[in-house]
Amino acid sequence: GPVAETFRVIRGAVSEEFVRSTRGVFQFELSGDGGGTWYIDLKSEGGSAGFGKPPVAADVVMSMSSTDFVKMFTGKLKPTLAFMSGKLRIKGNMSLAIKLEKML
Repeated sequence: GPVAETFRVIRGAVSEEFVRSTRGVFQFELSGDGGGTWYIDLKSEGGSAGFGKPPVAADVVMSMSSTDFVKMFTGKLKPTLAFMSGKLRIKGNMSLAIKLEKML
């Protein structure tokens, strides 16, 4: 589905440079089609992304619908706007969440 495809693209984009500059683990709690728990690990060497709980504890947990997640990662929904309108809920390290937004 679109969520799995988005994570496939993210996996391909993860680089040592992103890991070095970010140093954070992001967990996504997505509702709706293709939802569930997904993660982007930009802390462990090489980085990774995929379905399920991250290999190490998440620094940031983001909750949103799978539809909004796909919109956010394809540039159709600004993360700040999603957060302000209540479509995106963030728990944890806000400065890391902002770093992820820059990476998008």
